[in-house]
Amino acid sequence: MTPRIAAFLPALLALAVALAPLPGAAFESKGREALIVDDATGMVMYEKNADTAMPPASMSKLMTLYLLFEAIRDGRVTGDTEFLVSAHAQSMEGSRMFVEAGTRVRVEDLIHGIIVQSGNDACVVVAEGLAGSEPTFAQQMTARARELGMAHSHFTNASGLPDPGQVMSARDLVILARHLIHDFPEEYAYFKETEYTWNGIKQHNRNPLLELGLGVDGLKTGHTAEAGYGLVGSALQNGQRVVFMVGGLDSERQRAEETQSLVKWAFGAFDPISFFARGERVAEADVWLGTAKTVPLVAPADLRMLVPREARSGVKARVVYRGPVEAPIAEGQKLATLEVEVPGHEDVRFDLVAGAAVPRGGLLTRIGAAVQLSRAQALGLLPGRRAAESPETVTQ
Repeated sequence: MTPRIAAFLPALLALAVALAPLPGAAFESKGREALIVDDATGMVMYEKNADTAMPPASMSKLMTLYLLFEAIRDGRVTGDTEFLVSAHAQSMEGSRMFVEAGTRVRVEDLIHGIIVQSGNDACVVVAEGLAGSEPTFAQQMTARARELGMAHSHFTNASGLPDPGQVMSARDLVILARHLIHDFPEEYAYFKETEYTWNGIKQHNRNPLLELGLGVDGLKTGHTAEAGYGLVGSALQNGQRVVFMVGGLDSERQRAEETQSLVKWAFGAFDPISFFARGERVAEADVWLGTAKTVPLVAPADLRMLVPREARSGVKARVVYRGPVEAPIAEGQKLATLEVEVPGHEDVRFDLVAGAAVPRGGLLTRIGAAVQLSRAQALGLLPGRRAAESPETVTQ
């Protein structure tokens, strides 16, 4: 099998509009590190020191929550499971839920206590409840982070309290945030809660963007003297989601202003492009030894992304597959890739799948294929192995 490139379809050319591209506003973060990505594709919209290991402060609590959500999903605990509060947990300094040693606290209350109240004590209760001790839990956090592709993360505690060995990068935090959003969509709803009361004490969510009408629905702030002020967040507008992290800022006010500016820039300087709806036919692939000569390639989900406004006239796309595809082919089987070129950014790739099943042909089909192969070999060719014309430019 060899790579095949199918010319882009006229359906996508219908995306073109007569208006010339409008220039996008330049953006430069005041943060020490920053990263913002288009969630649908993972395309980096802006980055600054994104792979630098830095103290994550309370943003590392997202890893504690990830392991807790996994335990709930796997059935090891439920929201009604109660964890014992140790003297060590109660002794935590900094932001607290104000749990009391010797009492038991429900897992669901601890989730609120970590997300809304940023409770260091609640994190220790979870760590001890799931792993027996906080150091053991921190080792599990590090191991799971590696499995998720977080190359610059290492944990020594569950809360994010200052420690030289507690580090994450902006890219790692965005990777983790996207996993929380997609792996645990029900639990993700906790992140948009603005206040919670425990033990008679009402505390407000420290995320300054939740009530500004920007579509922000998570995730977590962080602050220590060494880390500065930071926030890893996500915003959804008109079906398009961005995920971002900014850190190393000087004050709560600067964090609020900087993150607000970043979200506004992301949705203002980038335009949404919808390529295909879920199940829509994109192209066809040649089939070898099947009952049909071709198989439709369809979108397994809505294919859409954010594109820089100034680059939209230069966007190109093509369908690439290795073919001809040998039967049998199952409906929904991944067969091809829709590759989108965006000037100034890495290519974005969407999976395409078989829109129908193609059984393997019978004896006559195989005989015909053998004859075709014999003729092709005599000519020094292989059946169906040709390069299609170049992709066309698609404008928005």
